[in-house]
Amino acid sequence: MDPELEAFLPLVPRLDLTDPVAARGTYAAAAAARPGPDTSAMTVEDRTVPADPDVAVRVYRPRGAHGAVVWLHGGGFVMGDLDTEHLWAGRLAEGSGAVVVSVGYRLAPECPYPAALDDAYAALTWTARHAAELGIDPDRIAVGGHSAGGGLAAQVALRAREEQGPRIRFQVLNEPQLDDRQDTWSARNFTDTPWIDRASVTASWRYYLGSGAATAGAAPARAADLSGLPDAYVATAEFDPNRDEAVAYALRLLQAGASVELHQWPGTFHGSQAILSADVSQRQLAAVGAALRRALAD
Repeated sequence: MDPELEAFLPLVPRLDLTDPVAARGTYAAAAAARPGPDTSAMTVEDRTVPADPDVAVRVYRPRGAHGAVVWLHGGGFVMGDLDTEHLWAGRLAEGSGAVVVSVGYRLAPECPYPAALDDAYAALTWTARHAAELGIDPDRIAVGGHSAGGGLAAQVALRAREEQGPRIRFQVLNEPQLDDRQDTWSARNFTDTPWIDRASVTASWRYYLGSGAATAGAAPARAADLSGLPDAYVATAEFDPNRDEAVAYALRLLQAGASVELHQWPGTFHGSQAILSADVSQRQLAAVGAALRRALAD
């Protein structure tokens, strides 16, 4: 493991999803304890996307932005909101120069699939329809997210293809959660990794799927056909149960004709980017922003 990250391991809590409400509180407290982003060079505004029910979004608008990313927070489909994601959304807007539409989607287990996907897709549609108001080019819209949010971004891209929805130029899948089957080497063997392990991923999928059967709509790795999907930046952490399913998905995107940047970060674990003082975390965050900046450029 990266020595800078290893030094923090005694402080990294074990994710326990037995009580989702308690887990949300712990997650929110940890986010509140971290230093916030510098948003002085952008406007930040809370908006409401009309839907059934309405969806809360927070819009970060850097000066001179011409593209946008619909951004979906992590948290295993169970935790997270606009406030916990403020740390990352603000930094992403600064690093990419793009408008970031951070989505406060509904959480499982109270609202299982497809609630979060419906909310995310409503936010994408709203962003495309309000491109002029947001000051962006409607042909420069990306979707992205971290962890469960990365899985949701992949779901949104699949739905937009199936429904001939808004054109998505790019997708950012950062340590994405893509496959409920958990049959890859990393999913089977990483049973005691920092922050998340096989047990917490299993609980996350159980809450998200609810009583419904797993489908390609919920678990993108199950999709038989990945053709016609946007180009992608896919990032993985070495000690992450989700690692191998993300690598496999990136390769399948490549084989289906998408242009893919696949970045495996050695010595990292799922969510270790939260340790902002580590050099590797700074490089990870910079790489996501740079990938978006390139993808949304002229």
